[in-house]
Amino acid sequence: MTLNAPPAPTTAIDWDNLGFKWVDTNGHAKYIYSNGQWDQGEFVKDSYIKMHICAPALNYGQECFEGIKAYRCKDGQVRIFRPDANARRMQYSADLACMAPVPEDLFVEACVRAVAGNLEFVPPYGSGGALYLRPLLLGTGPEIGLYPAPEFTFLVMVIPVGNFYKSGVKPVDCLVVDNFDRAAPLGTGAAKLGGNYAPVLKHSSAAKEKGYAITLHLDSKTHSNVDEFSTSNFVALTYPSQSDNTPVFVAPESPSILNSVTKQSLVQLAKSFGWKVENQVVPFTDITDNRFEEIAACGTAAVITPVKTIERAGVTYQIGTEKTREAIGAGFLRLFTEMRGIQNGDIADPYGWMQPAEGIAPRYE
Repeated sequence: MTLNAPPAPTTAIDWDNLGFKWVDTNGHAKYIYSNGQWDQGEFVKDSYIKMHICAPALNYGQECFEGIKAYRCKDGQVRIFRPDANARRMQYSADLACMAPVPEDLFVEACVRAVAGNLEFVPPYGSGGALYLRPLLLGTGPEIGLYPAPEFTFLVMVIPVGNFYKSGVKPVDCLVVDNFDRAAPLGTGAAKLGGNYAPVLKHSSAAKEKGYAITLHLDSKTHSNVDEFSTSNFVALTYPSQSDNTPVFVAPESPSILNSVTKQSLVQLAKSFGWKVENQVVPFTDITDNRFEEIAACGTAAVITPVKTIERAGVTYQIGTEKTREAIGAGFLRLFTEMRGIQNGDIADPYGWMQPAEGIAPRYE
């Protein structure tokens, strides 16, 4: 079943020049957990929330979040990319921070509800833009002691965002952060908690002032293995083998990194291409020894951000070849094109990633 076409994109936004920043929309979906159960939720036409000053979210950082995108597809329908996978990851984060878990069906319902009330803010098909969803779980009930909140708020806000690569996918320079550990081996690095990100801002901002678009963290115990970038997961492709001319897709194995939904998707695509996939400890020497022809950061915002150089302690390591340092390499380009093709509805979605399959109908509340 396919629904009638949703409302067209609003003409109040200059879609060709839309960036990645806040834009006012119709509102957000909001649910409250109290007395052991979640309510039926509501669509709130406001960009602000009222919270008790004793809320653990404010005092102790009891919160977690997700990042998802919805797309206006080739057939005119609007669909969300893998919200069920993000729901499961938020449940992991909630458990770690002692919060009431959001059931998967409620999570997906909230995402659909938020999009359904803001369909005119989904960028046009072919624009390269998307509707960014930010699910947010907060401990909002009053509790001044070091205990879990007695009440939780789950909301899903949406923001129309533009084409991350309007001028094309260009490789960037990276700086290794050696004087700060993002997450401890038995800590919270695998959860999407706000507290994992704020302490990194100082280092990533300083790096950007020096011309580095992205920063990389190594394992906190030995500083000898790759963990992840400050913004997203680390992935790499080896030089193609001489026997079958295919690369190996490499992703670090570590208890301190986020289980990226984008990375999971790229792994599945790589396997569908017949490529070998390695999910194991990645020593930094793999970079210094030039094992990889392509390295990239992968995440919701850009899908793939290729990296051309990595600097550590004053030494700059060139990644791959001159060709892969000038533009995205053939391997990641194939993965990027396949992923965006599925998200845009240009090619078949054999994995059921785009949800709901029939599209999202308008909902006026």
